[in-house]
Amino acid sequence: MNTKTLLIALIVLAAAAGIYFGTRQAPPEPVVFDTTAEQASSTTTPEAYPSANSLLTGQATSITSPTSQPMQNRIATFTTNKGVIKIEIFEDTMPITTGNFIKLAEAKYFDGIKFHRVISDFMIQSGDPLTKDDSKSAYWGTGGPGYAIPDEHIAGELLTNTRGTISMANSGPNSGGSQFFINVANNTFLDFNKEPLASKHPVFGRVIAGMDVVDAISVAPRNQRDVPIDLIIIQSITIGIN
Repeated sequence: MNTKTLLIALIVLAAAAGIYFGTRQAPPEPVVFDTTAEQASSTTTPEAYPSANSLLTGQATSITSPTSQPMQNRIATFTTNKGVIKIEIFEDTMPITTGNFIKLAEAKYFDGIKFHRVISDFMIQSGDPLTKDDSKSAYWGTGGPGYAIPDEHIAGELLTNTRGTISMANSGPNSGGSQFFINVANNTFLDFNKEPLASKHPVFGRVIAGMDVVDAISVAPRNQRDVPIDLIIIQSITIGIN
């Protein structure tokens, strides 16, 4: 090959290489849900919970973890002055409700909150921040984080108000915030798709250890407003894999 032919060949190869690298597109950056815990307060808004917000608005369409791998639901460990309760949180099927609960737990929102309503053969209820103040006992059961999340009504074998499940308390449609209850009986009449359809409460987890503690709390002596006479306190709720 003479010098002229070799030069032409090199120019063609360089041009081809320039076209390839010049039009090659960088891979899109993955969408990552923000998992930073903010301190929850009465001024907290839904915007403080971007993971739930993204799911609601449809802005987030993918996550970095492989979708082929099943999600491992985390465990909420309730340490109370009556014992420890472990609850599997259904992150795989109830992302909005569990996302909100986990954010509050990680912000230490529930630390010091009391069980303000206990009814044997029915349920035990907690999650009201007003119960941290004994002087506001007349208002226990009316407090919340200062915002509401939408009802996440999804049909599923485990998403029904049976004994041992944890469900969102509310005062009507789309009014849930931080209050929840643990069923100590089969209360399927509270499901969104069961008769009498008068009270609808989304299930978002189930007790996997400490049901004896739940049962003991449910039969604690109580006053005429179903408030335990001896205060039952959630000392902490931690989120982990066991």
